[in-house]
Amino acid sequence: MALIPISQNLILMTPTSSFLGTSPSRLGSLPCLNTRSKGRPLIIEAKSRANTRTESAVVLNRRMRRKYNGTPTKPRLSVFCSSRQLYAMLVDDQNKKCLFYGSTLQKSICGDPPCSKIEAAQRVGEELVKTCVELNINEISTYDRNGFARGERMEAFEVEISRHGFLLR
Repeated sequence: MALIPISQNLILMTPTSSFLGTSPSRLGSLPCLNTRSKGRPLIIEAKSRANTRTESAVVLNRRMRRKYNGTPTKPRLSVFCSSRQLYAMLVDDQNKKCLFYGSTLQKSICGDPPCSKIEAAQRVGEELVKTCVELNINEISTYDRNGFARGERMEAFEVEISRHGFLLR
């Protein structure tokens, strides 16, 4: 780290690199952000970007939610798949309501004698289709997997909803 004095009360802390350099002549045009006359100098630390690979899924998901909003007749299908369970929601973003929620944790879906995780994911898809028929929903605006890969449970869920015509396969 290089400490570069900008003014009497302002110090810029930068990583030593060829891009920023360590000479104060390159940073001489920065405005003075602190006009303190007494006390400790203000230190501004310049850091490189955080882990961009993990942030990219979050950023892409935010961008997609801005672009595709769910309506009551064309909701957004959001699916979250943890290491053990699968959760699915039909979301109306305009009215900020959840039209359907189903997970493999629900007793009505997994049954009294517990079924396998893949069978439970298929049942979540079947319940989603039944709810869509009751609500007269013929299509969804987007299928939001939240950046998760298509594992066995996700594929079992997708097969059930693609039979109804929600997903193009």
